[in-house]
Amino acid sequence: MALNRRKFLTRSAVTGAGVTLAGAAAAPAAAAAGAGRGRKPVKRYALTVMGTTDLHGHVFNWDYFKDAEYTDAAGNAQGLARVSTLVDRIREEKGRENTLLLDAGDTIQGTPLTYYYAKVDPITAEGGPVHPMAQAMNAIGYDAVALGNHEFNYGIETLRKFEEQCDFPLLGANALDARTLKPAFPPYFLKTFRVKGAPPVKVAVLGLTNPGIAIWDKAYVQGKLTFPGLEEQAAKWVPKLRSMGADVVVVSAHSGSSGTSSYGDQLPYVENAAANVARQVPGIDAILVGHAHAEIPELRVTNEVTGREVVLSEPLCYAERLSLFDFELVFERGRWRVESVRASLRDAATVPDDPGITRLLRDEHAEVVAYVNQVVGSATETLTTARARYEDAPIIDLIGKVQEDVVRAALAGTAYASLPVLSQASPFSRTSEIPAGEVTIRDLSSLYVYDNTLVAKLMTGAQVRAYLEYSAEYFVHTPAGAPVDVERLTNAGGRPDYNYDYVSGLRYEIDIARPAGSRIRNVTHDGAALDDARQFVFAVNNYRANGGGAFPHVASARELWAESTEIRTRIAEWVTDKGVLDPADFASADWRLTRDGTPVF
Repeated sequence: MALNRRKFLTRSAVTGAGVTLAGAAAAPAAAAAGAGRGRKPVKRYALTVMGTTDLHGHVFNWDYFKDAEYTDAAGNAQGLARVSTLVDRIREEKGRENTLLLDAGDTIQGTPLTYYYAKVDPITAEGGPVHPMAQAMNAIGYDAVALGNHEFNYGIETLRKFEEQCDFPLLGANALDARTLKPAFPPYFLKTFRVKGAPPVKVAVLGLTNPGIAIWDKAYVQGKLTFPGLEEQAAKWVPKLRSMGADVVVVSAHSGSSGTSSYGDQLPYVENAAANVARQVPGIDAILVGHAHAEIPELRVTNEVTGREVVLSEPLCYAERLSLFDFELVFERGRWRVESVRASLRDAATVPDDPGITRLLRDEHAEVVAYVNQVVGSATETLTTARARYEDAPIIDLIGKVQEDVVRAALAGTAYASLPVLSQASPFSRTSEIPAGEVTIRDLSSLYVYDNTLVAKLMTGAQVRAYLEYSAEYFVHTPAGAPVDVERLTNAGGRPDYNYDYVSGLRYEIDIARPAGSRIRNVTHDGAALDDARQFVFAVNNYRANGGGAFPHVASARELWAESTEIRTRIAEWVTDKGVLDPADFASADWRLTRDGTPVF
């Protein structure tokens, strides 16, 4: 794989660095403050940095899974078409020449729109299309974008092609060539803002991505790229940016602020390290935070070295919010100094779509809508995920059955063909529904919203039992006799739904009256108590197989087989082959919640 650093590096003023651009127009300086007899006026400059993150392919306020305008109970609206309107208004208010527009990653995966142009009509094909996200972000005028972990989901070739189509650099100071340990992407971006009657203001943007890429997309990056910690690389690059004359240093980090990790101890790096970077690395003025899908209008973190506050902000994902960092700079003692920084959010629901973006991608949108509405079969009854978090739901059993069938076929004729197959699946969505009657690609896609692929691992009964115990920590401890509120029964400790797993092929009980770690009861296989020494083939998605969620044993278990076809595609193929989606063909009674042996439901 060629890890060229492309146009944004080669145009740099410093070899192996980022971009240096001059502002197109002179920015006004406020020079009135402090003027008096015998005193020079104080020169000031106001800069606004705007930021989005975790766009995940959302260009329009459209739900491809429901084939309708997006709505939710909070009244949110999504999409770059809305953000474009916000950006235009802020540029008009502040002066375009006094603004910078950034993103903190996860742009090219997450909707049928992005899947379509990665897999169905791929941008990597000869004479292929320009990626819709590149088209939209170029038109809006992004200055720089940090790499997100989901940028790597479709492989390096797709990412490089997307990068080639963008008019802005994709930044990743801690995305290194595994052989040379040099940056494989531009580490930073520099922009110069002209100020009338004063020296220019130099702004540096350092891009940092997530070390978890090494785990989650190991199949694509192992041996090619390596991803050291954000704190380490920020400590390396921020002093360099200051020595190059940066008056303002902004970090765009695809890393949450909580200081936690979802991949356990497999890496020595923190997944959500943005606040750590602010605390530990001197010389940073602000951090645009991503990855966590949280909404943080403003978070102030005191740097342990300088005692100065670093301002953090994370806009809500899917282009529902836009972060604003308003900087006030003052020129004194021959240089610009950041006097204050304030962060705030703008809401995409408060503005209409930008008609320019709507026109630009109208054809691509229509093509994807037609694709996801293709009928692939029919269902004998309605299947829903509404109660799938706390009751064994046939719609999740469908995932397990498809995975089991695919793995059995893949291992036929091998030394492992005679082993029993167990299958893992998670209730990703609380609103997915496959209606009775015609079944479309969008119905099935709503069930499996991630682009995960399938892996077969070799596990023992004891390892599977430990896996189930860890999964059962998802439930809130609820003593026998206590009232059961299903809205508060799950997500213990903040664990998301996608980190709770069904395991089909076994029967077991989860006793939520017992403490975490001792909840799995009465585990059987083929009607007999689970043999801890027995070997099983475990059909599991690649995220989990590589350590996502930090489930025990699975990441280190022997890999028997893996493929690059998405599980979502396998489900569509299975339904197409069957023609009729009948729960009798896939539903199974695998697990139930109990309290002291009594079923909860």
